[in-house]
Amino acid sequence: MQSFEQIRSHVSNLHTLRTNDPYLISFDLAVSNDRNQGIYLAELEGEDELKYLRVSTPIGPATGIDAIRCLRFNWEQRTGFLAISDLDGSPYLHLIENRPYTLLQGDELDRVINELGQLGDRMEQAISSGGDTL
Repeated sequence: MQSFEQIRSHVSNLHTLRTNDPYLISFDLAVSNDRNQGIYLAELEGEDELKYLRVSTPIGPATGIDAIRCLRFNWEQRTGFLAISDLDGSPYLHLIENRPYTLLQGDELDRVINELGQLGDRMEQAISSGGDTL
């Protein structure tokens, strides 16, 4: 995939988009029969001027989060890392993965979305006592 439009076309064939902006799309990923996880895809430009796709999912409010545990989690992960970003004006913990367009194929994008969605849902359940808020 060489452009965000190709990514949008691929994803919209599989999911109903909630957000459909020029360089940001979002949708709900079904992670079980009764649970969904919000997924956000955005285009980034690196310092090398190459395009990257950011796949992210909100985990929960960042208040009371232990930064050391987050950094240890990041060290141990093969896919995805934790970061803080605003969601509706409040700081939220997000699980994120960035991939260069030049290496991105449809099946790899689907794998990353599913892996981050499943892991994000498990993390959300762990910090929200089983709730499905995102």
